[in-house]
Amino acid sequence: MPLRMGRAGRPGLLGTVARTAVVAGTATATSNAVNSRARRRAAEQQAYAEQQAVPQQAQAPVYAAPPPPAPPPPAGGVDMVAELTKLSELHQAGALTDAEFAAAKTKLLA
Repeated sequence: MPLRMGRAGRPGLLGTVARTAVVAGTATATSNAVNSRARRRAAEQQAYAEQQAVPQQAQAPVYAAPPPPAPPPPAGGVDMVAELTKLSELHQAGALTDAEFAAAKTKLLA
């Protein structure tokens, strides 16, 4: 009689262990995927709920108060800042030399 190497019918112990490992691994992977999707959906729903909870007034753009108006020039006097700005622009444009700019600035500030 020839000696048979494998068993006919049900798998052996190693086959059963391998099949169990595959089934358990598949179940774990599926469970992790479902849990991950559930966490992501819960986070999206929470973010949406928080966004809806913000009052409409808070979503309106916030504007800064306008700057206070510049003080009026002294009565009967000259607006120093405006005059210095004009002198500076003339100097930068090349209409005044360095010496002319210095002389006009000294005369204005005196």
